[in-house]
Amino acid sequence: MVMILLPPSESKTVPQTKATLDLSSMSFTELTDLRSKTIGSLVKVSEGRVSTARKILGVTANQDDEILRNHDLPNKPVAPALAVYTGVLFDAIGINSLSKSALKNFSRDAYVVSALFGLISVNDQIPAYRLSGPTKLPKVGSLAGLWNRPVADVLGGAGEFIIDLRSGTYQKLGQIPAVAASNAVVPRILQKMPSGPPKVVSHHNKATKGRIVRAIAESGKSLKSVEALAEVIAGLGADVEIIKPANPGKPFGLDVVVPVL
Repeated sequence: MVMILLPPSESKTVPQTKATLDLSSMSFTELTDLRSKTIGSLVKVSEGRVSTARKILGVTANQDDEILRNHDLPNKPVAPALAVYTGVLFDAIGINSLSKSALKNFSRDAYVVSALFGLISVNDQIPAYRLSGPTKLPKVGSLAGLWNRPVADVLGGAGEFIIDLRSGTYQKLGQIPAVAASNAVVPRILQKMPSGPPKVVSHHNKATKGRIVRAIAESGKSLKSVEALAEVIAGLGADVEIIKPANPGKPFGLDVVVPVL
């Protein structure tokens, strides 16, 4: 089996349901106490002085509605994470247009590392919220410091082939441990330039990662190796190069070079 790690998105669709947050029903219940602690701190910050909330959450006065999302968060409506997260990467997956079998594969294999919840399945029911990876919350501190070890422990015990498509910020919230590194890969997306070497371009990076996730879901293959993943990605028309780790305990790299999308 495969475990695809995705970053969350700042943009979110607000669920329109009557169901509310139930931490006990989420994946990886060993993270429940940390989730409760983080939610409590976030709600307290968001319901306190607005100027302080803006500073801590990194928003401007024009984004006060983002702070309001966090008010009474445990009682806000929830929906599957795959329906809540939006943005370039999730739009490129095209979840709503996946076939029934591809959606089943995606729902089984895809996970998000969230600043609020740690590691979750895309099927877990979550509300729309505002909290980014670099944030430091009162009585919680750095979210990287909070989540890194617990999430890494979960990844280390998963026993799956891990495809890490997270940004650097969210890799810090749960680094792939040495025990799982030989069965993990961190693709790097590069764009061909009119001249000179390929470069990382943020928008195309996210869009290409979304296309990769969709291709994996549609392939129906049980990916178990870097070589198998490289074959799927090459089918998208990208140039692919497997990068063996220079040091033990580190995951494989995979350079994916794409033309302008």
